[in-house]
Amino acid sequence: MKLGNASLNINTQIIPLIVLIAILGSTTLTALAEQETTGTLAKAVGAALAVGFAGLGAGFAVGMAGSAAASGIVERREAAGLFLLIVVLGEGIAIYGLLIALLIILIL
Repeated sequence: MKLGNASLNINTQIIPLIVLIAILGSTTLTALAEQETTGTLAKAVGAALAVGFAGLGAGFAVGMAGSAAASGIVERREAAGLFLLIVVLGEGIAIYGLLIALLIILIL
């Protein structure tokens, strides 16, 4: 898939691993549903989704910004700090997901 000048390569070996994790996760959730109340299960699923999707988004953001920063540093070494700051901002997405998960578990 083309995204502007950058290309996105998806490793096909990781897809079966993701499917396996999803199957194991669903069986674990089924076992939890039999033991816990529905509210606790909903909190756990919501927190897991918040952290998981935020981690995926952060990984994608850091990957794209990191590759652009690497090429930018090669061209302009004096702006290396600015480029790395932009990469670090992508990691903030994962922190926001963790914060939302903590709010879901502790407050709701």
